[in-house]
Amino acid sequence: MSATEAGSATEPASRLLDDAELTDDARIWLVRHGETEWSASGQHTGSTDLPLTAAGEEQARAVSEVLGDLGDSYVVCSPLQRARRTADLAGLQLDEIDTELAEWDYGEYEGLTSAQIRESRPDWSIWNDGAPGGESPEQVAERADRVLRRVTPHLGRRTVVLVGHGHFSRALGARWLGLPITAGGALLLGTAAPCLLGAQYGVPAITHWNLPNPRG
Repeated sequence: MSATEAGSATEPASRLLDDAELTDDARIWLVRHGETEWSASGQHTGSTDLPLTAAGEEQARAVSEVLGDLGDSYVVCSPLQRARRTADLAGLQLDEIDTELAEWDYGEYEGLTSAQIRESRPDWSIWNDGAPGGESPEQVAERADRVLRRVTPHLGRRTVVLVGHGHFSRALGARWLGLPITAGGALLLGTAAPCLLGAQYGVPAITHWNLPNPRG
């Protein structure tokens, strides 16, 4: 799919999911990794493979308190260590490592804060402009759509858990609702603050968003 075909970026999730019939017991948990040095400082962290801080490890352990009893679950994780360590400390048993759950590719903006980027581009937004040498918003939307399509067969039978990153989890939330990728900018998300995607009457919905982590 090309960027010009991101009519997918405004289609409802039921279309994106190949017209799969969603039931009210569809559940997808989005788990952002715990704190790292760069998430604490506001630096954009895409492919840089940073470990969790001590505080991030405490947050990761506390994730299980928020998720509760998942029952029969299907857990998919980003390959980056901050996500894998979060899943491990949260007691999640991985079924799959998916490279498409990795964070937004920030290209030339890797390691920079938004304030640093806006010194030369005052109106810049990752949601509107993407990153030079990295991914465009359209590319991230398409990647989020592919992830959602792949987990569709498990919905209603198992609880899906996607362990990943901040911006990409926000993209998944927007695309689950069938909203343009830019809507992710309104879905603020803290470290290790789980979100629950669901459905009502066959319509994709957000059940919980940015649930507070007991360890801050």
